Amino acid sequence: MTPVWARKSTLVLLIAVLALAVFGATTQTWITVNLDPDQLGQGGGQNTLPVQGSKAATAVTALAVVALAGGLAASIAGKIARILITAIIILASAGIVAAAATVLADPLAAAQGSIAAATGITGGTAEVSVTAFPVLAVVAGALLGLGALLIVPAGRFWKGRTKYDVAAGAVPAGVSAGGAAGTTDSNAEDSSAAAAGPVDEIDSWDRLSRGDDPT
Repeated sequence: MTPVWARKSTLVLLIAVLALAVFGATTQTWITVNLDPDQLGQGGGQNTLPVQGSKAATAVTALAVVALAGGLAASIAGKIARILITAIIILASAGIVAAAATVLADPLAAAQGSIAAATGITGGTAEVSVTAFPVLAVVAGALLGLGALLIVPAGRFWKGRTKYDVAAGAVPAGVSAGGAAGTTDSNAEDSSAAAAGPVDEIDSWDRLSRGDDPT
């Protein structure tokens, strides 16, 4: 019996959910920047600038898509391909964790591109605060890597059958069934003939026509 953790549907679903969690996290606000009114110029504007994860850590979105595609591909891949897919997902997970951790370590540097786009000033200073979504990306990315490590051992329980395997298994089964049926019919006929008593000439000709020896 296949363990729960090794079931193909369970493992593929786990990887897909974690990859989608990372992808969804990048669509949310990772950094909130409180801009200095002097940086906004005469035009003024909002002092608060939200920075999405896709802008603070651009690589995370692409790596999440790679991990998702790898998890889906693992469900139909062969033994060697699953090893390669596992390596790809682990590398993608490591990249997700590293990129999100970089944002947590230096959120101001991660927000510089958005600050420059809003103020026209590069290398400016501002007060920033980090939301919980980068942490979610780190946790989901780490779990994604652990889930990828299960692909190879779980693949031993994933048995696939090709059309040639099915055909090879079906032909002997049919022949065996036919042979067993023919033997049963022959035995039944012999038993009936033996139970009927002495064999007359007509019965002898009938048995000869079937290839039996009536003597």
